[in-house]
Amino acid sequence: MRKQLAGILGIVIVSGAMLLSGCKESPTAPGPAAAPIKVGAIFAVTGGASFLGAPEAKTVEMFAEKLNQAGGVNGHPIELLVKDSGGSSEKAISLAKQLIDEDKVLAILGPSTSGETMQIKNICQEGQTILLSCAAAETIVNPIAGYVFKTPQKDSDAARRIFQTMKDLNIAKIGVVTSNDGFGNAGAKQLADIAPEYGIAIGGTETYATTETDLTGILTKIKGLDVQAVVNWSIVPAQSLVAKNMKQIGLDVPLFQSHGFGNIKYVEQGGEAANGTIFPCGRLLVADVLPDGHPQKKILVQYKKDYESRYKEDASTFGGHAYDALLILVEGIKKAGSVDREKVRAAIETLQGVVGTGGVFNLSAQDHNGLGLDAFEMLTVKDGKFAIYQD
Repeated sequence: MRKQLAGILGIVIVSGAMLLSGCKESPTAPGPAAAPIKVGAIFAVTGGASFLGAPEAKTVEMFAEKLNQAGGVNGHPIELLVKDSGGSSEKAISLAKQLIDEDKVLAILGPSTSGETMQIKNICQEGQTILLSCAAAETIVNPIAGYVFKTPQKDSDAARRIFQTMKDLNIAKIGVVTSNDGFGNAGAKQLADIAPEYGIAIGGTETYATTETDLTGILTKIKGLDVQAVVNWSIVPAQSLVAKNMKQIGLDVPLFQSHGFGNIKYVEQGGEAANGTIFPCGRLLVADVLPDGHPQKKILVQYKKDYESRYKEDASTFGGHAYDALLILVEGIKKAGSVDREKVRAAIETLQGVVGTGGVFNLSAQDHNGLGLDAFEMLTVKDGKFAIYQD
């Protein structure tokens, strides 16, 4: 019923109940109770980062329809305008300007990648338009810009969870490989800055292009350093390549991945070599095995069920980041009791205890992410599936 998302999408959600049921509008159906709230979104629906952007776009479409089916937000239906950046920073800049200057949106959800987000951060700040990024680099919200927020967990917290696990395993010397993009560069810095806190030495760091198809060269260099573990920090398909190439060259040490590893497709592409990979991640991937009393279990199980039954594919943490972005915006609008940009922005800064897919958000004027170390669970790959890590 729904055509494949490609190019620039203009998904305008007017009546979620009618779209979900497929029924024709009754001639006596009442009109909307109030003017629609225009919300923009910039996702890499196509291109090399589509494994991020496609589930993000699908998620916000689904979420907006459900909101409208329930009467909208404070009586206002959500009018969702989704644009496809194709993962291009240049295109993201153009689309952000269009959404702000021409469409007059209240907020922008996304972009999907850290590089794109950093390119439009100042545009949104200067345009006094709320930006709820779905990208992970901590530099998005550090230093803080008043109108800029992000939903994925912090890079620094991911690094700390990795190092805590390494310390438990008596690992003292590691090798680091990262993609040479915004996320990879930010991660390399966090790892270098935080490793000394845990008494861990980085024997060497190598970077690779996001288009790389063979990493045996740089991994051979790392192997020659006699390291006890390898950390790969990237959000590109090379994550599965690292595991395969390590096995090929006999680099038989634990592989740790960043929180960008939360997509079962990486495991499938890595095959047998992916087994044993250790990484910090949100709890969506292990929602079913969380204890019933866990504060996130209900929302995680429901989101996973809704997404997978609708789109016939596995839910990923990336779609969850988009869910959280729209959730935070909706909660901000409700608390502000207004669609004024400044009032909503200020309300978002005061949100506490918002249970999302990525964790429980406690935002403030000093913290535009709102998640801490406890938002992460250490996971591993066991028999081709995600499982909670136990040493």
